[in-house]
Amino acid sequence: MVLLQNLLLGSVKKSTRSHLRGKFLDSLRLAVKGGHGGNGLPKYGGVGGQGGAVYFVAKEGKTLKDVVQKYRAKKIFAGNGEESSKNRILGRRGLDEQVQVPVGIRVLEDGGSLIAELDEEGKTCLAAGGGSGGCAGNSFLGKTGQTRTLKLDLKLIADVGLVGFPNAGKSTLVKALSNASPKIASYPFTTIRPQIGTIDYEDYRQITIADLPGLIEGAHANFGMGHKFLKHVERTRLLLIIVDVFGFQLSQSHRKRNCLENIYALNKELELYDKTLLEKPCVLLVNKMDKEGAVEEICKYDKYFGNLEDGIQHCPEELIPKQLVSFDRIIPISAKCITEIDKVKHAIREVLDARAEERLHNEARDSANLEGLRGKLREKGPKVG
Repeated sequence: MVLLQNLLLGSVKKSTRSHLRGKFLDSLRLAVKGGHGGNGLPKYGGVGGQGGAVYFVAKEGKTLKDVVQKYRAKKIFAGNGEESSKNRILGRRGLDEQVQVPVGIRVLEDGGSLIAELDEEGKTCLAAGGGSGGCAGNSFLGKTGQTRTLKLDLKLIADVGLVGFPNAGKSTLVKALSNASPKIASYPFTTIRPQIGTIDYEDYRQITIADLPGLIEGAHANFGMGHKFLKHVERTRLLLIIVDVFGFQLSQSHRKRNCLENIYALNKELELYDKTLLEKPCVLLVNKMDKEGAVEEICKYDKYFGNLEDGIQHCPEELIPKQLVSFDRIIPISAKCITEIDKVKHAIREVLDARAEERLHNEARDSANLEGLRGKLREKGPKVG
């Protein structure tokens, strides 16, 4: 009877706890170890095999969850080198362990120093080298492989990063623009993990957009989602800042801020985290224009959107940034209106293309200047008479 109960209980597979099943992983700590080198054979001068190495390889479609599922103990070992023997004087190398990781991974030492950025498909990083095989130079004793504790830090790669306070309509906008299916509700913090969507155009052009968790004041100092959000903005090529035309109030203990104040607050959070983010092209969307009173509300502040310097007098001192963002486009929208969504799609494409052309023009100019300088140096070079 006891045996039957054990068999029945053993056949029931434990289900993953619901609060862990949907968790988005964007960082992972791993212990990696290269293989031990095989011992040599003094009698015949045999050389032991080199220990295998651990590599990280960037692969599209992979997630950090996949890594955890394959290496549940979060420890990764390469194979040991073969020992030399009279049948095989040169020992075979140990098997390498190739770990497939998502594109966008940064590999960091335990102390925080950067080892590699795997931001393209197929990019490879040596995580732990194998030990050398035993030979005459090391008393025929194989060496231990490299042991390290590394952190894999994921920064999403998307063309467009959507920035806004909670409940500004980010998820509704991403769903309308792309093929993503984010959770949508009328309460703050609906989005608790990043969503990547793809905007499709009639000529088959595709632009990726990231819907990221809503910022709160203090995000630069890691309050709320903090750095888990802001680090994903770093690799985007365009910032899409969205504000609710009626403003935002985080809770009853916080003062409600109007849409202009929210722009300054978002500006400051980005600046305090990394001021180079403000150099990216930026489009401002003023959302929820379909609601009653929206036109009257936007008329109070729209004259300042194009030149934020003029509106600083209406901004609380604690929200004033040192460097002001400049908007390439300003578009009042309702994220539920198809016509206005099309305007946003075209604006995103136009701004990205304009910046790409500008970059190519600057690169061509710099290349021409460099070639001209080289020509002058050749002319001034020593002449053999």
